[in-house]
Amino acid sequence: MTASEPITRYLEPTQSSGRAFVMRQMSGNILMLNLLRLRGVADYAATPELAPQTPITGAEAFQRYIEHTLPYLRASGGSIEFLGTGGPFLIGPPDERWDIAMLIRQCSVESFSAFASHDAYLAGMGHRTAAIEDSRLLPLSETASVVPGGSK
Repeated sequence: MTASEPITRYLEPTQSSGRAFVMRQMSGNILMLNLLRLRGVADYAATPELAPQTPITGAEAFQRYIEHTLPYLRASGGSIEFLGTGGPFLIGPPDERWDIAMLIRQCSVESFSAFASHDAYLAGMGHRTAAIEDSRLLPLSETASVVPGGSK
């Protein structure tokens, strides 16, 4: 990549990635692996109505997002299975960092979709947008075994 090329950031699913997610026809519990890179200072330009009186960090804005989100996540049957601090990769690009790793469990794709489209949940999404510089979201399904013939 050259200095003149724009940096691609991933903050929301695209229409095609959403369609591909549904077409996977995942059944049972799903896990959502989130890798998040936070802004130094939260950017509330898209949702000024949610902005605090004084500037806050991306980490503080993300905490506000989590506090807003938890009741809706739990009501939909979901849970935060893991939330932890990231850093540099042991295996991976040396110049890539993810500040937070988060694993969300939902009982089904339908439950996740209902949660993700809930109006009251969406009203607080501006905290997430303000907090995050870049992200990755990987839907995972549990497998019966790690290797053929093996056990969990």
